[in-house]
Amino acid sequence: MMSSDKMMTRQSNDGGLQKLATGRDISLFAKDVADQSDRLNAVICGKRILMIGGAGSIGSHTLMQIAGFGPAALHVVDHNENGLAELVRQMRSQPDRWTLNDFQTLPIDYGSAAMGHFIKSQPGYDAVLNFAALKHVRSEKDPFSTLQMFETNLTKQARLIGWLKETGFKGRLFTVSTDKAANPASMMGASKRVMEHVLFHSAGAQALGCEKTSARFANVAFSNGSLPQAFQYRLERGEPLAVPADTRRYFVSLEESGEICILAAFLAPDQTIAIPRLNPEDHLILMQDVAEGFLRHHGYEPALYDDEVLACRSVEQERQQGRWPLLVTPLNTAGEKPYEEFSTEEETIIEFGLESLKAVVYLPAQTKRIEEALLQLQLILDGTANAPLDKDRLKNIIAHVEPGFLQTHRDSDLNLDERL
Repeated sequence: MMSSDKMMTRQSNDGGLQKLATGRDISLFAKDVADQSDRLNAVICGKRILMIGGAGSIGSHTLMQIAGFGPAALHVVDHNENGLAELVRQMRSQPDRWTLNDFQTLPIDYGSAAMGHFIKSQPGYDAVLNFAALKHVRSEKDPFSTLQMFETNLTKQARLIGWLKETGFKGRLFTVSTDKAANPASMMGASKRVMEHVLFHSAGAQALGCEKTSARFANVAFSNGSLPQAFQYRLERGEPLAVPADTRRYFVSLEESGEICILAAFLAPDQTIAIPRLNPEDHLILMQDVAEGFLRHHGYEPALYDDEVLACRSVEQERQQGRWPLLVTPLNTAGEKPYEEFSTEEETIIEFGLESLKAVVYLPAQTKRIEEALLQLQLILDGTANAPLDKDRLKNIIAHVEPGFLQTHRDSDLNLDERL
């Protein structure tokens, strides 16, 4: 049997599968990358670039885009050492891109002491791109997972900004956000919204004299941890597929995610968040349609179930008849939205010369409140806070910066770990 890793590599690059999720054959963003190649070359070629979380799905595809413009140095930090090893193998297998004299991969946590020592040991960078994140809505299942998510998405980001300031960084700083940061329904989305505040308007960010940008965009089809990737794993293991009912999502391909990020990181105006030019009528995809199309792509007709146990017990029987169980579940777990959006009514949208992207002008929160939230999180992480750790306390820390989260959060006693 083909190994899971090998199978996923093959399937994630399968254009037919990508089209199932995105609904298109051709990248929406490749033309802008080609049209803007001179500008990209001017800001990347011969420059020193640091990528954090560069072994992940989005980071690695952005890295491949950047490598083609000939940076002088490309350093990749990611705590996933196996992912870094595969990244090196992939790079070395593409000699047309392997022109870097200074390519380093470092298996370190970007918020650790080792990271601080590394940054301070290096000549200055021209651009720093941060892809590190805990990105699952399911991370709000307990306060300990949520705290880890807040540390990764918020306090480590603030620490990174502080280290960059110490080195006199004056280049471009990019941190990827998420569409779920707009009117966030989950702790994850809210943490990324507050991450935007830390990036643009924290005390450290204001003291860091550099250009700062971000990007919110859609689900990345067949990326690590995505529901379409889970379809492939479940099919391989002989398990039923599962999908939430009446749920629509925007999708971009793995390649498109890298194209969005290189454009946003290097060309978006300072203090803006790039968003894709997608619209609900043409680009919102029903998740059940993706699951059914995936099964047909693999030669099975979907057999719909609403009972988890029965679906699990029926795999072999359905397989023998050319069908595969597809469990359709209610959308009633914590943090899940029935649709997605890239901006709020209060935010201003501007053009910046691209056909495929526009930009949200960052809408500031109070710096004092951002700093107070970071301090409260650090006290909890240090173990010096007085109150016990619970979900409401963490929610209130976020709401101190983003008061609207108290209304937009979709809370529930159910979480995604209680679903197939």
